[in-house]
Amino acid sequence: MLFSSLTFLFGFLPVLFLIYFICRNNFAKNIILLLFSLIFYAWGEPKYIFLMLFTVLIVYIFGILIDRCDKTKKYIRKKVFFIICIVLLIFSLVFFKYSNFIFQNINNIFGANIKTLKIVLPIGISFYTFQILSYIIDLYNKKIKVQNNFFNLALYVSFFPQLIAGPIVRYETIEEEISNRKESLENIVSGAKRFIIGLSKKIIIANQMAIFADLIYNNYSVSYGTSIIWLATIAYTFQIYFDFSGYSDMAIGLGKIFGFNFLENFDYPYISTSITEFWRRWHISLSSWFRDYVYIPLGGNRVNKTKWIRNIIIVWLLTGLWHGAAWNFIIWGLFYGFLLLFEKLFFKKVLDKLPKFICWLYTIFIILIGWLIFRVNSLEQLIIYLKEMFIFNKTDWIFILSNELTTFNSLIFIIPAIIFSTPIIKKINIKFGGKVWYTTIYNIMLLVLLLVCITCLTSSSYNPFIYFRF
Repeated sequence: MLFSSLTFLFGFLPVLFLIYFICRNNFAKNIILLLFSLIFYAWGEPKYIFLMLFTVLIVYIFGILIDRCDKTKKYIRKKVFFIICIVLLIFSLVFFKYSNFIFQNINNIFGANIKTLKIVLPIGISFYTFQILSYIIDLYNKKIKVQNNFFNLALYVSFFPQLIAGPIVRYETIEEEISNRKESLENIVSGAKRFIIGLSKKIIIANQMAIFADLIYNNYSVSYGTSIIWLATIAYTFQIYFDFSGYSDMAIGLGKIFGFNFLENFDYPYISTSITEFWRRWHISLSSWFRDYVYIPLGGNRVNKTKWIRNIIIVWLLTGLWHGAAWNFIIWGLFYGFLLLFEKLFFKKVLDKLPKFICWLYTIFIILIGWLIFRVNSLEQLIIYLKEMFIFNKTDWIFILSNELTTFNSLIFIIPAIIFSTPIIKKINIKFGGKVWYTTIYNIMLLVLLLVCITCLTSSSYNPFIYFRF
């Protein structure tokens, strides 16, 4: 089930609201949220709900064991329990997400004949595994208290707003809110507004960008040349941002409605003037997760240069793998890893002296190439499209327009995509947000956007979501 679906908007959500807000205590509310979260997950993948709950049970048991060892000062046993728990969690992720990729590459390299497994990737396994890893690691490091209530821990992991596509919420962020929170009309209204903004990003902009990007990337034609490949890459660049940031907005808004405060996940990444800045603004919850649980434990930048380079490459190799079991994701991760090293070691001094606009052009150029690597369906397609982008080839526009004219209508939405990928609207809200006339117009516009979204959903079944597969 997607947030941007009529089933969710007019079925799941109203029923949940009605039952949830009838309840008067947090215990009952948590049970309702847990049950509905499980229904939400089971809607898309019923059998894997047991895998998620079994994962929660493992961490629940090991969490209690680690806490008891800590209290009785049995530190060696505590470390053993911690390592076993980490290994089990990582094994589960590797088995379900990467086993077939590993087998296929062994077959290709060594000429083996290992049969691939008939495994369907569990929805959101990367997100909820990283969340629960952060819980057990923080518990081991005494940053949080053990959760003795299984249902509360299950709610933390399975809470539907962030379950299938993040943001990756750390336990310490909502530790108090699970047991003690208060909903307010102000937060409900604020959360609803944030949800509508996210829904609009997804339905009105991302889906339109996807129409054109999918046409070019999924149906290669000899009529495609340099200009149309660049145009499709620009469309996909906006698609993935408004798709993912829109989902994060909806998750943050829903969390606020139910009394939870999630951290921001995007901060206008396309205004960045360096790749380093871009990764401080893009998918913040994932970047900070790798920083805190991989990069810093490896020594971060407090080690010699060789080990520091190793640390960055490891982090970005894992970042690429986290996104998917395919070589283009590995290349994408290493692409950014080496670029960040290049910036930090050599290019930062140059960037500091250049005009901001030139720095932005350099950054957005790199981002476009990165999303091309991320989007392609195979390494063969990657080579073909890179060649088309950098060795000029004429696009047969007459042939393409005669066959796909209606598809090009979606490119009109590049204009609002450019505007809303910058903080222009945010600055206007800050300047006029306290004025009654502006607030009235703003609220009316949000209602109009909601109606437009509903109209789009009722008139079209095209509603892809990129991060659903991660």
